[in-house]
Amino acid sequence: MFLPCGRWLAIVALVLSACSVPRTAMASPLNIVIVYADDLGYGDLGCYGHPTIRTPALDRMAAEGARFTQFYSAAPVCTPSRAALLTGRYPLRSGMAGVKERVLFPHSERGLPGDEQTLGELLQAAGYRTACIGKWHLGHKPADLPKHHGFEHYFGIPYSNDMGLGSAAAKPKGWPPLPLIRDLETIETEPDQGPLTERYTQESLAFIDAAAAAKRPFLLYLAHTMPHVPLAASDKFAGRSPRGLYGDVVETIDWSTGQIIARLRELGLHENTLVFFSSDNGPWLSQGLKGGTAGLLRGGKGSTWEGGMRVPGIFWWPGRIAPGRTELAMATTMDVFTTCLKAAGVGLTDDRPIDGVDLGPVLFGDGKSARDEFFYYRGPDLFAARWGAWKLHYLTQAGYGQAKPEVHDPPLLFQLDEDPSESRNIAAEHPEVVAEINRRVEAHRAQLQAPEPVY
Repeated sequence: MFLPCGRWLAIVALVLSACSVPRTAMASPLNIVIVYADDLGYGDLGCYGHPTIRTPALDRMAAEGARFTQFYSAAPVCTPSRAALLTGRYPLRSGMAGVKERVLFPHSERGLPGDEQTLGELLQAAGYRTACIGKWHLGHKPADLPKHHGFEHYFGIPYSNDMGLGSAAAKPKGWPPLPLIRDLETIETEPDQGPLTERYTQESLAFIDAAAAAKRPFLLYLAHTMPHVPLAASDKFAGRSPRGLYGDVVETIDWSTGQIIARLRELGLHENTLVFFSSDNGPWLSQGLKGGTAGLLRGGKGSTWEGGMRVPGIFWWPGRIAPGRTELAMATTMDVFTTCLKAAGVGLTDDRPIDGVDLGPVLFGDGKSARDEFFYYRGPDLFAARWGAWKLHYLTQAGYGQAKPEVHDPPLLFQLDEDPSESRNIAAEHPEVVAEINRRVEAHRAQLQAPEPVY
């Protein structure tokens, strides 16, 4: 029987497709890029609803990947949130929950414990090139810097950009000049912060180029200094955004992300690289126009209201993550730890509890997330808990300016799918939900072993 050439080609293609090894099994090892903003609010990007901050690169990243609308940082301030991202664990488990102070400072004596296993350490042991570029904030002494936590290359500042001589708080506290560090050496003090994001970007591109030339898989952890105050933008970006200087800063971060994705495409690495973008906590509302917005969410940085901990969460991996996804599943930065290791084929450690779950079924298929609960900590104290769409507040406190938390007995209950602004307490109408969340909190506390606090 004669078949047209086109029909034969179609049959051959089907046979080859059925017999071939899946693309993921043949692919080179996965590369991972984590881009982490500082104090960026849920509502500060175009793809999350901001009307005047232009973020075309991040908007495109979301359009080509998955944009999570219920994505959480594990803490409402810098240090514990970064510990959780890199270890996949609630900060209380690593002693990084801030008992005496909320974050680490230049006078802090310790940092992330050496027995904690970071994403960098686990991937480095699996043969990855690893780099941390930007703000670290997990310890500033040489033994606490990224070089001793799984990152072979480091370029950045060891804590927040307001913790130097340029800060009004520096003089009474006796803080030293803000250092810019390469690996373990201070190469500048009080660097000009205007071009800092661009310098981070050039370091990131050079690292990607070197890893590609060496044909090695890589982890790039790019933790931007801003939009944490003080805000600064270079001449290239200053005065461009209708939102003012804050918008200039966010648009610079957007440009930076676009540069990295463009380089991945140029090097032919885009189909084998998972890129993730998020923020360490919500916007610093007490800074006024120097801070961002949480959109329709209540509260901001420092609080356990949604605006303090629900942040943008964008995942991009062409060919693996279906484009144009608006994902409603609950997820956290701790899940990034587990998801990256699973996707890279690197085994999880089995000698300690890991709180992150694998988002692979959600990102790469049509499965569901294993996460159905989340616990909101402010320092060492559990302030609230979420189960499904329900959130129960035991304590509430403004991010800044409220000396003591308000105790709620009975607790406040909100249904976040229907009321993301947390405006209508419905605890009296759903005692069974309150009882279930209480049960889950007790189970969580029963298995939570907290070591000696670091700070």
